[in-house]
Amino acid sequence: MSNTSSSIGSVSGTATRTFEFGRTHVVRPKGRHQATIVWLHGLGDKGSSWSQLLETLPLSNIKWICPTAPTRPVRLFGGFPCTAWFDVGDFSEDAPDDLEGLDASAAHVANLLSTEPADIDWKNKESEVWENYVKNSFTFSPYSGQNSYLICDNLREGRCAITNLSVKLGVGGFSMGAATALYSAICLVSGNYGNGNLYPVNLSAIVGLSGWLPCSRNLRNRMEGSHEAARRAASLPIFLCHGLGDEVVAYEHGKRSAENLSSAGFRNLTFRTYNGLGHYTIPEETDEVCNWLTATLGLDGSQSY
Repeated sequence: MSNTSSSIGSVSGTATRTFEFGRTHVVRPKGRHQATIVWLHGLGDKGSSWSQLLETLPLSNIKWICPTAPTRPVRLFGGFPCTAWFDVGDFSEDAPDDLEGLDASAAHVANLLSTEPADIDWKNKESEVWENYVKNSFTFSPYSGQNSYLICDNLREGRCAITNLSVKLGVGGFSMGAATALYSAICLVSGNYGNGNLYPVNLSAIVGLSGWLPCSRNLRNRMEGSHEAARRAASLPIFLCHGLGDEVVAYEHGKRSAENLSSAGFRNLTFRTYNGLGHYTIPEETDEVCNWLTATLGLDGSQSY
């Protein structure tokens, strides 16, 4: 667990606020480390709430990083301070967006992922024999710019065979955490944060439960005229879930967010509807998330989804 601060300036060098993030909780993989996902809690919550749930999921190849948002005044609560990834007054598309807060939280998520996969724990392998084989037989070299390692196998007929062991990265969240995850997806696709700074990591999966899309009015502007942005949007897997009985973030907001993303070119998007589900999660929903992540990230035991 750790406490960190984050500040993010614009390309023009304009000074911005520094945000103090709370404790980060990590759930380490019980099996082979194949993916790392930053999971973001909802408004007024903390990272430990979700780390306890994520630890129970049958996803032994995923490392979960659960940060805690800064405590800040929130307009939705009349300026009362609580943990929030950004400031929000309401969930309508006409509400003003807190770009500074969104950028800072997206940058914090990217910073948490930037150390992967150097954090791979080879002791998580199936046996001591495999661990000794790896230590004695491979030469490890971080491959710049990729979330992977190049491994030189010196035991294969005296030749050096190169294998790429990638750790796929993702962002997910609930409610405001889902909104921040979708904002991270926009930063990835456009190549930069809202302030113009480059977005530094590659994402392979986005998950959003009971959330909404912030900055939807600017979505097309950030992607317009860029073939690379269109390519990234079309290939980025996104899984969104929303309950028809959600009394906090109305179902229509979630559905409209999915429609706006699809019309902007996010073609690899799945939207699930749950009858009677309010602003919380249920086993049926988490089961679908587990199945989708397993198939999308190619985790051990995956089948076509």
